[in-house]
Amino acid sequence: MSVRTAELPLAAPIPVIVQQGKILDFIDGLTQRNETPEEYVRQEIAKSLVREYDYAKSEISVEFTLRLGSRKPRADLVIFDEGDEHKQDRAKVIIECKSQKVRSNDRKEGIGQLQSYMSACPNVDYGMWTNGVERYCYRRVEKNGQIAFDEIPDIPGKGLSEDDVERPRFDQLKAASSDALLFAFRRCHNYIAGNQGLQKPDAFWELLKIIFCKIHDERSSDEVEFYATSKERHNMNGRLKAKGRIDRLYDHVKAEYNTIFRENEEIELNPEVLTYIVSQLQMYSLLESDIDVKGRAYEEIVGSNLRGDRGEFFTPRNICQMAVTMLDPGERQLIMDPACGTGGFLITAMNYVIEKVREAEIAKWGEVSRAEEAIRARVQRFAEKFIIGTDLNPSLVKASKMNMVMNNDGAGGLFQANSLKAPATWEDALRARDVMGSVDLLFTNPPFGSKIPIDDPAILEKYDLGRAWSYDADSDEWTMKAETQKSQPPEILFIERCVRLLKPGTGRCAIVLPDGILGSPGAGYVREWILKHTRILASIDLHPDTFQPHVSVQTSVLVLQRKTDEEMAIEAAAGRFNDYQVFMAVANHIGHDKRGNITYVRDRAGNEIVEEFEEKTKDYEDGKPIYKTQRSQRKVVDDNTLQIAQGFRAWLSEQD
Repeated sequence: MSVRTAELPLAAPIPVIVQQGKILDFIDGLTQRNETPEEYVRQEIAKSLVREYDYAKSEISVEFTLRLGSRKPRADLVIFDEGDEHKQDRAKVIIECKSQKVRSNDRKEGIGQLQSYMSACPNVDYGMWTNGVERYCYRRVEKNGQIAFDEIPDIPGKGLSEDDVERPRFDQLKAASSDALLFAFRRCHNYIAGNQGLQKPDAFWELLKIIFCKIHDERSSDEVEFYATSKERHNMNGRLKAKGRIDRLYDHVKAEYNTIFRENEEIELNPEVLTYIVSQLQMYSLLESDIDVKGRAYEEIVGSNLRGDRGEFFTPRNICQMAVTMLDPGERQLIMDPACGTGGFLITAMNYVIEKVREAEIAKWGEVSRAEEAIRARVQRFAEKFIIGTDLNPSLVKASKMNMVMNNDGAGGLFQANSLKAPATWEDALRARDVMGSVDLLFTNPPFGSKIPIDDPAILEKYDLGRAWSYDADSDEWTMKAETQKSQPPEILFIERCVRLLKPGTGRCAIVLPDGILGSPGAGYVREWILKHTRILASIDLHPDTFQPHVSVQTSVLVLQRKTDEEMAIEAAAGRFNDYQVFMAVANHIGHDKRGNITYVRDRAGNEIVEEFEEKTKDYEDGKPIYKTQRSQRKVVDDNTLQIAQGFRAWLSEQD
């Protein structure tokens, strides 16, 4: 076999340079501000105001100078009506942003600061205070001739009234952008943990119940039922009324997803906590929010609560995207992950196919609104019939089902099972799928490590790689023995199980493996087995920080295609493996450092580079969906995984 190594340059972005330690202001696209924790929060809120609340950049001032007696403080973000001069007496909304270290009750920089700014502006109706974790929104009112501040669920978006915020219509819900949903999930999770007296893992499961109610409401209700008004939040009878609405939604959720929730399971949050959580989420559309936005928010909260001790290292989204793009799944291909964790690979593959379906139907019908019904039907069929995932950890299966539902569904194809055991031991519904030798494309990052060995003889004896092997140096050959090994790391058995799951001749898999399997002399029999049973299409060497900040481990992605019995027989008769080319590349830019911080492309002087891009947003006119395109800017993430995938696709087309 010959090897071809890919030389893959990074994509060339538009050369807008951001100096070290600076961040480009989102509103004017020119000012370079000091990159501080407070500035990060401000920029994320600014993006949210434009992308979610629909305010124009021209209506927003950054660091707007106010007059408070002899003082001239600067408000972080001030919103004005369209066409109005940016003067203090014309301000309509004030937003104060702080770093996470500043608390809302801080005497100088807490809520009191925001309210003093609102009091100094005669036409300001609304205000928001946030540190990224806490968020408080207020409406200014007069009570007995005095200025007062009523807490409300959210500030209104452009053109919306306070009533719209209190009980929104479906066409007023906003798709989350940037890190806004991440902030909201953190805020809700911390609030439950801090005010319900629950440990964080328990708080996580309660939050997911609420998220499911939200999703069900978006999918099935005729008008919004997932809401809690300000009045309801601030009196016991109102809180109980809101709780009743959410409990009814949860009853429907339990009936629809009886494999996730038990019939007698209840929402364990008290009415005060519950209504707060609802108020923080009610203006978002979870179904219409960007996949990457939802993925980042969900994965962070899952990872901090469910990361296990069985070698479970959840695969970063860019690695999932690389593997899926390399294998290019189609609508009628059976896709499986036998160690699915929280469903990262499956969700990436599912949404990859959905985007293909969407593009095909829009091209057919000419416009999105006419194509939507056809898209929904095709997507539903695909998600129900062509997505299968299994995992040993029941908590991860439950979390992955929830993740699937939040990302276009497919939860019905997820099962709790030990993938390494004989299929006869699996539950009836999984056995009925008859997956052995039927899978078209398989993506997986199996648990691995010597600390979690498989030592059950009943499992080991079912695998070639579970048996003992001997090596003859003279013939340079490995021979399988009759007896089993005492134990075997799970990743070695997963290699064989994955290959056996694939369709002979056409089935392909992308599997994350520790480098020891690919290079250790003692694992030579594993490599021999792989060469005998598969054609190696690609080997991608991953950066050591790929799974950081959780674990440092050297891994590779191996892409394999299962051989037929006839192909193996021909090679056995010839006494040699057929020669072929293998695509190889190094993912030496993976978009984050060992602490998990995002890394960006820099010029030779070390300054960050910014690119322009187009983004589509969904809106409604006369109750019908319309799609708007707007240009924006973003820093270029230092990540070459997508280039690797594209390079592989180009190389593969040359082989055909």
